[in-house]
Amino acid sequence: MSLLIQKEGILTTLQGRGDFGMQRYGINPRGPMDATAARLVNLVLENDENESVIEMHFPAAQIVFEKACVFAIGGADFRASLNGNNFDNWCCVHAKATSILKFEERLKGNRCYLAVRGGIALLQVTNVSIKTPSSRTNQLRKGDRLVIKDESADSASVLNRRISRTMLSAYSRFPTVRIVAGAEYDLLPDEHRRAFVREIFTITGNSNRMGFWLKGPNLELIGGKEMVSAAVTFGTIQLLPDGQMIILMADHQTSGGYPRIANVISVDLPLIAQLGENDKVTFQLIDIDEAESLTIQFERDIQRLRIGCRFGRYW
Repeated sequence: MSLLIQKEGILTTLQGRGDFGMQRYGINPRGPMDATAARLVNLVLENDENESVIEMHFPAAQIVFEKACVFAIGGADFRASLNGNNFDNWCCVHAKATSILKFEERLKGNRCYLAVRGGIALLQVTNVSIKTPSSRTNQLRKGDRLVIKDESADSASVLNRRISRTMLSAYSRFPTVRIVAGAEYDLLPDEHRRAFVREIFTITGNSNRMGFWLKGPNLELIGGKEMVSAAVTFGTIQLLPDGQMIILMADHQTSGGYPRIANVISVDLPLIAQLGENDKVTFQLIDIDEAESLTIQFERDIQRLRIGCRFGRYW
């Protein structure tokens, strides 16, 4: 009835949709870093797209399936194997009871996601250090168990399904990421606007789930204007006092006082989410209308996938 974390790996966490709608109370939304990958692996299994997933970094967790089930892996390619047999990301895989899932090598990307047919939830933890369960971190440790929420879900119907490559983000260690101008973008002098979209920026080692710190040419606002704290979101690019930038990520704060010079468009957030230390990025400025059109098209593709899976026509 459960999945056992046999080895915990580096920062293995259980990630749900997040606490959206609570930012006005100072509660950050959290959730998967690569929310698109999490949605896709749930959809191909015919789960609710917001079911919890296990988010892993490399070296990744080693997991024992204590009951037969069907699962899918998406996001980064860590060369997954089941009982020593390698298999591809983005497809439904059957695991027999006592099967062992391992990850052998990081090939592309930095965060991979495991979803199980029927959904998963925390069942037993071994590292509770705070009395109130709601205060416990969602980080998974060796010996933790997770339960399959709906064991009655028919798994045979989803076997051998695979997500089309046309749905997948083009992960890269040096992507060009599309952005829209932020509230304070117009306060950048012309030469700094040009540098923003022409120069190369590097992800630094002090990046984390709250934000990715960039190293590149120094940018400055006209007159060095001080800001009143204002709302921020996943993908907001803030200009720091030292002239460098930070991209806010899944665990971002609810508001900030640094200038918001741009926002990564939603369909390109996976490209940022899969970057790691010393990876590089360049930016391409587009307008709001184009960003909205890209989002609408992606959501149409998601809807087609959802319908296709329901009727067994999307493989």
